Amino acid sequence: MTRRVALELLLAAGFARSQDSPPDYVCPMDPDIRSAKPGVCSRCGMKLVFGIPDGLEYKLDMALSPRVFHPGDHVQLAFRVVDPKTGKLVQKFEIVHEKFFHLFLVSQDLQHFTHDHPKLGPDGIFRFDMVFPKPGLYRLLGDFYPAGATPQLIAKTVIVPVKPGDHLEITPVTLVADLVSNHCQNMDVELVTEPAQPIAGQKTLLFFRLKPADGLEKYLGAWGHMLAASDDLIDMIHTHPFLADGGDREQFNLIFPRARTFRVWVQFQRRGVVNTAAFNVPVQELK
Repeated sequence: MTRRVALELLLAAGFARSQDSPPDYVCPMDPDIRSAKPGVCSRCGMKLVFGIPDGLEYKLDMALSPRVFHPGDHVQLAFRVVDPKTGKLVQKFEIVHEKFFHLFLVSQDLQHFTHDHPKLGPDGIFRFDMVFPKPGLYRLLGDFYPAGATPQLIAKTVIVPVKPGDHLEITPVTLVADLVSNHCQNMDVELVTEPAQPIAGQKTLLFFRLKPADGLEKYLGAWGHMLAASDDLIDMIHTHPFLADGGDREQFNLIFPRARTFRVWVQFQRRGVVNTAAFNVPVQELK
């Protein structure tokens, strides 16, 4: 689900003011957060913008160097953002949670997860050095904010070939429900969902309990970061806490778009250490 879709749903739900009313200052990431004056979003901390910007989806081109590589090789990923109106390279970006570009990378078996930040070069191209640990299909999600536009979430695919003589078979992964408490680097993370059985297309509240919570710090400007990916890697959602105050409980709100099992990664920082927890959340159709 892109942020453009979220914005369209918001407008359809009646949050938009009438044409006779003056525009609000709106959070480009959380468009339900509005204010009559300039400021920052109370949820994600982003600077509010005046009015609702055009929700065009930008083009993200990706090139890999070298073009032929295998697991364990050093590979550079280069990303070009193209303006859909002009076809020109975009070179100005807004900072989102302390970075110009957030990159999420997930392996087809959902066992490998990376959240990192390509560097913007003087030529307007983002570059990131990667070593793919094993062959197979990987899904990449780029999260960036072109100046004058709206935040973008765009997915790409990379297939890492096997070494000569080996065999690669890409098969769908089967996830089983797993909401067991995670023991991470320096904290435990527990998850409870409401409803207990999430339903596709309806809001699910995800309550995380962090133990211990002393020394909890913001990570990249937020109390937590989440990536949810469907087991077939078609849906990838990046979001942040709906309610969090630095205490031992945080609430995320999600609308799972389809009836699949979703792998949910959450990241919290405590005493300078980033903790990553993962859960498998089955989502059912509305009966």
